[in-house]
Amino acid sequence: MGDNAKFSINGEDYEYPVLTGTVGPDVVDIRKLYGQTGAFTYDPGFTSTASCESELTFIDGGEGVLLHRGYPIEQLAEQSSFMEVAHLLLRGELPTADEYSDFTNTITRHTMVHEQLRGFYQGFRRDAHPMAIMCGVVGALSAFYHDSTDINDPAQRMIASHRLVAKMPTIAAMAYKYSIGQPFVYPDNDLSYTGNFLRMTFGVPAEPYEVHPAIEKAMDRIFILHADHEQNASTSTVRLAGSSGANPFACIAAGIACLWGPAHGGANEAALNMLKEIGHPDRIPEYIARAKDKDDPFRLMGFGHRVYKNYDPRASVMQETVREVFETLKVKDPVFDVALQLEEMALNDPYFIDKKLFPNVDFYSGIILSAIGFPTSMFTVLFALARTVGWVAQWNEMISDPGQRIGRPRQLYTGPAKRDYVSIDKR
Repeated sequence: MGDNAKFSINGEDYEYPVLTGTVGPDVVDIRKLYGQTGAFTYDPGFTSTASCESELTFIDGGEGVLLHRGYPIEQLAEQSSFMEVAHLLLRGELPTADEYSDFTNTITRHTMVHEQLRGFYQGFRRDAHPMAIMCGVVGALSAFYHDSTDINDPAQRMIASHRLVAKMPTIAAMAYKYSIGQPFVYPDNDLSYTGNFLRMTFGVPAEPYEVHPAIEKAMDRIFILHADHEQNASTSTVRLAGSSGANPFACIAAGIACLWGPAHGGANEAALNMLKEIGHPDRIPEYIARAKDKDDPFRLMGFGHRVYKNYDPRASVMQETVREVFETLKVKDPVFDVALQLEEMALNDPYFIDKKLFPNVDFYSGIILSAIGFPTSMFTVLFALARTVGWVAQWNEMISDPGQRIGRPRQLYTGPAKRDYVSIDKR
């Protein structure tokens, strides 16, 4: 608890407590502001508003820091696994060997989906976007798993959490298979979480599928880097939906719908398309000049971030992963050369340095996913798959918070004042 913040409104003075977290900026507690003053705050996008108290993820955009329950994302990406990070976010700590074995076994045993859910896919057109399928299928899970929709029962909440984390790779792989006309591939309990997903996505019943260790590692790292990112748009959507008491499957479906927006989950696809448009390193100066031109609508995608005003800590891990994947797959792709040279030129250009336009995680992830074999329509699906564990952890934390209330943002009304109805013959 810090000092009080003093407000003067309509000639009256008021004081509100200043709360201090473990790290990060202080927060002015204005919960009583409207009741005491009759005034609201005005904060479009809530960029200066703390909507909740959380112990999960901390971001310092100015310093380029991302922590999951105190652990730097770089350490987790380099040394941990996605299942360890999932345990960390859901259970609060990195697991012991026994806890890890028990957790992975639990997730593995939940990877299959209800057989009748297979028929759900037939209702979509063959060319349906995989994110449309994900929204529908995840939202429908509550119709299949009635035994884990009571949000007031901690045991049911945890079962629902396990089911969502476990089944999302299966649902995502089935969406991909349906779009290309291939048969669904059932999970294999002998494989890891990430290896299983790769097999369900790229394997076929006609022949055995061998999971390549380097690709599995790269995919697992991508999942870690996207596991949670504090109170972003989709996470806030999950919390807002959950605040009404909606079942967990509906809440995650809402998060998927929000993530689908190109300004949120579609940035890596946009960055990849931009690199393809540039095409060759020789054309980079031309596009940098266009990016600097205020009258040119072209923008460098994959640079800068809403939160990070420094180098995105996830981007450096991604850059290393790109090299590993390309060397493993023997990829000779001019897009990769464009990416490396564009990054180098931007990092040394005063224009980008002054505006703090550093490469972000999306700058590299699209290149990696494309090299592995994913079409661009699957990029946001993979984001949703990884972010599910963060959404579920945030939802659990919100439900367990005794101070949580149903979300109800206010507004600054600028429409007509009260006026009387006029019958249609007199208008």
